[in-house]
Amino acid sequence: MNQKQIPLYEAIVKFIKSDPISFHVPGHKNSILLKHEFPELSRFLTYDVTELTGLDDLHSPDGPILEAQNLLSDYYGTKRSYFLVNGSTVGNLIMILSAFKAGDKVLVQRNCHKSIMNALALAKVYPIFIDPMIDEYTFVAEGVDQSLIKSAYAQYSDVKGLVVTYPNYYGMASHLEEIINIVHQHKGVILVDEAHGPHFHLGEPFPKSAIDLGADMVVHSAHKMLPAMTMGSYLHINSNSISLSKVEYYYSVLQSSSPSYPIMISLDIARHFIANFNEGDVKYTLNQRDSFVTSLCNMEGVEVVNGNTEQDPLKLIVRYKGYSGYMLQRILEEENIYTEMADPYQVVLILPLLKMNMVYSYNEALVKIENVFKKYKPKPNEIKGLIVDSDDKISSLVLSYEEMANQSTEWVPFGSAEKRVASKMIIPYPPGIPIILPGEVITSKKIKLIKEYIEANAKFQGETSRLLNGEIAVYL
Repeated sequence: MNQKQIPLYEAIVKFIKSDPISFHVPGHKNSILLKHEFPELSRFLTYDVTELTGLDDLHSPDGPILEAQNLLSDYYGTKRSYFLVNGSTVGNLIMILSAFKAGDKVLVQRNCHKSIMNALALAKVYPIFIDPMIDEYTFVAEGVDQSLIKSAYAQYSDVKGLVVTYPNYYGMASHLEEIINIVHQHKGVILVDEAHGPHFHLGEPFPKSAIDLGADMVVHSAHKMLPAMTMGSYLHINSNSISLSKVEYYYSVLQSSSPSYPIMISLDIARHFIANFNEGDVKYTLNQRDSFVTSLCNMEGVEVVNGNTEQDPLKLIVRYKGYSGYMLQRILEEENIYTEMADPYQVVLILPLLKMNMVYSYNEALVKIENVFKKYKPKPNEIKGLIVDSDDKISSLVLSYEEMANQSTEWVPFGSAEKRVASKMIIPYPPGIPIILPGEVITSKKIKLIKEYIEANAKFQGETSRLLNGEIAVYL
């Protein structure tokens, strides 16, 4: 197929040039109602159209949306690929609901995103959690050890498949090829939340793509690493083991019936961008990146951290001596330098994919970072890891999702929570990975970890006021 085409974008540009008069939704009427009061927004809303003749329908595509999705599938080499306008969250829901049925035993990487945990509950499967490996230097939870996958299959012979995250939020990618082989040897399916890896299909020096390694279903957050709008993602079907009819049923049920055309246009453009990215562009991107990293590392007290596994070069893990990641994030923001996330030790910077001769604000950023570090000098520190070392690397919930649906909840002090069954997730965000899951027993180690995150000023999702007051939700 001709990857130079951008069919949905081209169709909408043609529509706008026809000077249409709107007697249909949306209510801004081709942006006319906002043209004088909000001119900048009005220009953007010109592209906010609906399912009109010639503009196709995401839920029954037969025109430019179908062409755009076919080009997406052609680039990644999949059986079928789809646009997602509700983010990778909806992709994870679709994957799990279409691949498994209620009661199925499913292996799940313990540090998956909360959207996967929610999908497991909706699907009413029997999850078996596999603890991730911990990088000893970054204190970051990575992928799972293939030996644990083998052990889990030995314990549970009727497992239907595995759900993993690859890479993690920090760009670390590990052992996926071996894990896919193990799952397929046991006639299972493997679903991969590859939200942060839509550019891996470019090949080296990036980690290998889950699609190229043979995963059965993969979700990409195009908006995370490609030039797509927030909530723009891709869903890929990559084997005959997945029912297309089930996928398309849940696709229609879970996605908005009024999908955003600006998001879909951006997905079409993002595919065009990456599909036409060449070796020269990759080299230019990495040269710009390396120059930035070298300058950072020449600053006193700054360290760009490398873990023990394969690392996406566009994810920088940065420390500043004597400062927690949260403190570093805060002081950088004083100079309008905004990082992707912080944890107790470091911040994560996501760098751009640059086509040849594109200019990015690296030099401006370095000046501003230097200004910050002139005000906040490095100081002595001792980093202490805040990761739970579980006693049981393979675990399941003590209550089924059906049982939890009929239970009442109460809030109890931390001191009374040990050995009780949690009724709500406790999630530092980002990266949105739960410390405690509903239906699992609360241990003293996890209570200690939560306290340490609170003391480190971590942000949590959910009913944070009660958590910060020293209470945990449990089942009666």
